[in-house]
Order: sequence, then structure tokens, then C-alpha cells
Amino acid sequence: MQDIKDILEKSQREPLTIEEGEALFSSFDLLSLGIAADGFRKDAAGDPVTFVIDRNINYTNVCASGCKFCAFYRNKGAEDAYVLSIEEILEKVDEAVELGATQILMQGGLNPELSIEYYEGMLKKTKKRFPSVQRHFFSPSEIKFIADISKNSIKETLERLKEAGLQSIPGGGAEILDDRVRIEISPNKIDWKGWKEVMVTAHGLDLPTTATMVYGLGETNEERVKHILRIREIQEKTGGFTAFIPWSFQPEHTTLAKGRIQEFISTGIDYLKVVAISRILLNGTIKNIQASWVTQGANIAQVALTYGANDFGGTMIEENVVKAAGVDAQYLAPERIVACIKELGRPAAQRDTLYRVLRKY
Repeated sequence: MQDIKDILEKSQREPLTIEEGEALFSSFDLLSLGIAADGFRKDAAGDPVTFVIDRNINYTNVCASGCKFCAFYRNKGAEDAYVLSIEEILEKVDEAVELGATQILMQGGLNPELSIEYYEGMLKKTKKRFPSVQRHFFSPSEIKFIADISKNSIKETLERLKEAGLQSIPGGGAEILDDRVRIEISPNKIDWKGWKEVMVTAHGLDLPTTATMVYGLGETNEERVKHILRIREIQEKTGGFTAFIPWSFQPEHTTLAKGRIQEFISTGIDYLKVVAISRILLNGTIKNIQASWVTQGANIAQVALTYGANDFGGTMIEENVVKAAGVDAQYLAPERIVACIKELGRPAAQRDTLYRVLRKY
């Protein structure tokens, strides 16, 4: 195995390879990884730590994908299956705006009964009533599903949604960008190249997106590294990713972990390693890395700010998907986020979806 310090020294001069990334994941030298990642963070983003006031709205939990790692979805006809009306969605947006939200992240299941006109109507009415709120809607899996249902290409679908009011796209549905893993955990979902196609097409239409990673799904270290490097390669070509957001698989109530939850539990140490190595492997191509307080808790998220993260994510006025997997992530008020940041001696700032600073503390 290569010497970790030699690899970290090389990372200062040039991008690392898959083999070198694997060596980092195999290392137990968390401190050296953190120091290196923190240096990359300072170079890319400086000392300010940002956050956004937002709400996650899930317009439906009916999903044809049936992913084994998801505890949120329901089959059509299930007792607790639902589809929100557009008026119900607008009421939720209104509640969020009252709490200062500048971003609405809208995602749902792959519901075959919803036409593209439903999504266009949602966008148009949200834009009309709340023009100043960022419409950060629909993951790549949803975009591909909408395209298939409407018999349009990815480009045509994105153009229609953008015309209706779509402003940016969340990076959900990436999980691990390797088809061996995807066939195991989500065989009915788009493959990794399908995810890439949506993102590259969106970037070409001036629709910025985030990129995500859900680890702890049974992937190998090589597959983790491939995921990060594939994100890096896309970013080098398009520059369209505003942030990278890794978090751990939450196994409770999921089919994938049924009867063997202990096999899928990730520790805070695992999380800090993923954040640090992501920052190192991305090699400055993506400025912002979010800390996931929703899955890790505020204290570990705070530590992640010294392991390569520079953003505290959102206040999450509402969150349902992780909650369905047994994580009781409550709304984190801006004051609490600012306090976490200030405890590190770092400046805190509220941002918008595109990382423009709205308020300094």
C-alpha cells in the first residue's frame, strides 16, 4: 500500500487516481486526512461557513422504483400513499417563507399517474406566488421518469420544466455511481450514466445542480472512489455543480437492511473520512461541500467543518425521507446553526441556493 503522506503530498500537486483514493479509504490516519482536507477547504472556500433556510417538500410517496434502501416510498393503493395537490404544496411553501426560507427543495416518488402538466403547473404556480423563492426541484431520476412518461427527450423535458419555472436541480438519486451497486439496491432506477446524462444536459441549459453521495450501501472502497471521480470528471467538463453532499445510508425500516441493520450502521468516524477524502479527491473542482447534520447530528456536522466541509446545509423546516428511515431530524433553527459555526471561531453567513451570501453574522 502506498504511503498515505506521500499520496496527500501528491494531492497538492495533481489529481489522485482510483488506486490512490482507495489507499486513502483504507487508511486509519484520520488526522492526516482531516488536515489535508481542511487545507483544500481553505483554498477553495476560505473560512466562512454558510447555510440556507429551506424546506424539503415531497409531493408524493408513490414510487414505481421500489429501491431497497428507501423506507419512504409506498406502492400505489397503499393506505398511506399520497399525492399533494398544488394548493397543498403552495401552503407548505407559504409556511416556509414565513420562517424566512429562500429555497424549496421539491422531490417525490416516480409516480406513473402524474403527467408532465402536473409538474409544470406546480412550477408555474409556485413561481407566480413566490417569485423570490428558489425552485430547486426534481432529482435526475424524476426528470428521466417524467421524460419517459411524457415521451420527450431529457433535453425537451428540462426545457419545458425550465420554461415553467425550474431554476436548479438537487443531486438526489446518485447513491453510488456504479452500476454493480445500483443493480443490487435500485434495479428499477436509472443507471449511473442516466444520472450523468440528466446532469450534463441540465448544465448545458444553464440549470445548476448539486451532486450527492449515499455511502454505506455495501459498496467497495473502489466504488466510492469511482463515484467521487465521476463527479469530478463531470464538473471539469461542465462546471455546473454548486456543491457536493455526502451522507450515510440510514438502514432502519428498509428492505436492504432487514434483519441485518448492524451490517449497515456507519459511524461518525466513517462520515468524517468520507467528507475529507471527497474534498481531497475533488481537488478544488467543486467549491462547496455540505455537512449533513440531518443524518449525523449537529455535533458531528460541526466537526466535519474541520474535515473539508464549508457549508452546514439547510435548516430543513421539513424532511420526510430520512425521517422514514428512523432518523428524527428536527428543524435546526438558524440561531443554532450560527452558534455551531461560531463555536469553531469561524464566520457564519446565510446563503441562497447558488451560494450567494444574503446575511453575515
